Amino acid sequence: MSPAKSKPAAGKQRLVSVTLDEASIGRSNEDVEHEREVAIYDLLEQNTFAPVGHDGGPYALHLSINSNRLVFDIRLQDGTPVMAHLFSLSPLRRIVKDYYLICDSYYQAIRTATPDKIEAIDMGRRAIHNDGSHILMERLKDKVTVDLDTARRLFTLICVLHWKG
Repeated sequence: MSPAKSKPAAGKQRLVSVTLDEASIGRSNEDVEHEREVAIYDLLEQNTFAPVGHDGGPYALHLSINSNRLVFDIRLQDGTPVMAHLFSLSPLRRIVKDYYLICDSYYQAIRTATPDKIEAIDMGRRAIHNDGSHILMERLKDKVTVDLDTARRLFTLICVLHWKG
C-alpha cells in the first residue's frame, strides 16, 4: 500500500487522505506517475466527498482493483470503516483506453509538435477526461456525492489503477 497523502481537514464532507493499492498498480511511465501525483495533491487540496447516508468525516479513501471491480474503501480519518463500494470497471474500460491513447499522443506531441497541434490534442484529451468524469459521477451518485473537480481527479486515479504499465 502506498503511504497516505494527508492534508489538514477544512470541513467534514471531504477527503483528507487517498491511497492507491500498490498491488493494483503496474509500472507506469514518468508522465503517468506525474499525473497520479498531481491528481492526489489537487484532490486533497480541494474536494467534495460525502458518502450517502453518512454524516461524519473527514474521510480517507483507499482505491484498489479486485478482479474487474473498482473498490472504494471509505474510512474516517482515524481509520474507522465507513463503507466499501465495489463498481464494475466495464462501463469505464473503453473511455479509459481512449484516454490513454490520447494522452500518449499528447505527451509525444509536446516534445515535437507545433503549438496548434498540441492545443488540438489537449482539447480532445480534456473532452475525453470530462466524459469519464461524468460517467464516474453517474456511477457514484447513489453512493458518494462528489463535485465535478473531485470526479475529474478520481477519474485520473482510476486510470492509473486501471491500466498497468
